[in-house]
Amino acid sequence: MPFVFLAFVLVPIAEIAVFIEVGGMIGLWPTLGIVILTALLGTSLLRAQGLAAFGRAQAAMSEGRLPVEEVVHGFCLVIAGALLLTPGFLTDIAGFLLFVHPVRLMLARAAMKWFAKNGTVHMHTNAGFGQRPPGSDPHGPTPDDTIVEGQAEEVTPRPPAADNDDAPAPGSTRWIPPKD
Repeated sequence: MPFVFLAFVLVPIAEIAVFIEVGGMIGLWPTLGIVILTALLGTSLLRAQGLAAFGRAQAAMSEGRLPVEEVVHGFCLVIAGALLLTPGFLTDIAGFLLFVHPVRLMLARAAMKWFAKNGTVHMHTNAGFGQRPPGSDPHGPTPDDTIVEGQAEEVTPRPPAADNDDAPAPGSTRWIPPKD
């Protein structure tokens, strides 16, 4: 509840106060120009860094690992973009800070520690942020890894019966309802 109060009441009041002060110092039009400029700059930064984060996430998945760190960075970038599109100098400062990689990394680590302590989220050390338990094998599985054994069987679809004219060709996407 305190966070909601802070976000929806105190932040707008603080933004209005800063608008009044800045507008009194530099005037109305320069103040509005700065607000528009930061929104445009934030949009271009979001596009560039967002695409880079998406590329890193794809690379992580192609390496066979979960892109947890990349997803967290992407989430921070989305928040940064929203803050920069929100009119105000305080939200712009917070938004620009979220575009700084070390700031995002610090916030992500703090959030993971908080969730590990207070929430139901378990920290998987092989899922990102470069932390493994002390004394663990850096190349081996962590104690949290679960190995499931089983058997797999490749199944090939049967070709349609020759006497069935309504049967779809192999690879067809047409659906035929079952006969009653």
